[in-house]
Amino acid sequence: MQFLFISGAEIFFILFIVVMVFGADKIPGIARGLGKGMRQLKDATDDIKREIQKTADVDTDFTKNIRKEIDDVKKNVDEVSGSIKRDLNK
Repeated sequence: MQFLFISGAEIFFILFIVVMVFGADKIPGIARGLGKGMRQLKDATDDIKREIQKTADVDTDFTKNIRKEIDDVKKNVDEVSGSIKRDLNK
């Protein structure tokens, strides 16, 4: 098994050193703390994503209004140019 260029024996050795340094009774607490930290990081990331999407939705509404105005102007120009083309073809 290759995980980040570390073999299974190296992972086992690292876990052995962790158990020796911290002791078997403190490892669940350390893991719990790491889990909480990872959860807070994920929640913060989700909040940032939500804020970005919220501001993007506001910008999207603004661009939709502009696009509608542009389409209305195009329609008016097409109507005017269509009547001019008909007059030229006669």
